[in-house]
Amino acid sequence: MQIEVMLMDNVKKLGKAGEIVKVAPGYARNFLFPNGIAAVATEAAKRRLKKLEAERAARAAEEKKAALELAKKLEKLEITVSAHTTDGKKLYGSVGVNDILAAIEANRGIKLERSQLELDDNLKEVGEYNPVIDLGHGVTVKFKIVILDEEAQAE
Repeated sequence: MQIEVMLMDNVKKLGKAGEIVKVAPGYARNFLFPNGIAAVATEAAKRRLKKLEAERAARAAEEKKAALELAKKLEKLEITVSAHTTDGKKLYGSVGVNDILAAIEANRGIKLERSQLELDDNLKEVGEYNPVIDLGHGVTVKFKIVILDEEAQAE
């Protein structure tokens, strides 16, 4: 025997928010209902779901607007980092995500999360790189980072 429930949130291998699905009573009673993921498919639950969807859409619109404003601030961002090198080309260590995020914060006063910077690997040579910052909601910003030899700059 199965019961019909309306999903309030996306559930892997079950369905998307707003769908009415059939599940085992124990699964609904012990997992879906206590976690607020689903409700019995009634008219009141459908109204509640519509309200939740409207709130999510409004929140998503605000977050996208904020991401676009931040993208404008980060446009044409160029960061210069000086690092020790072994032979004038290879870095003694490497320039990683934390170093880049610290440079962005120092340069523009913008604090970003580690997960927002898309960097395949730490940068280990002098040169120009173009990593991408993913601000969410499909908003990405490409910027330029220049790594210079610290000793050549001092001369």
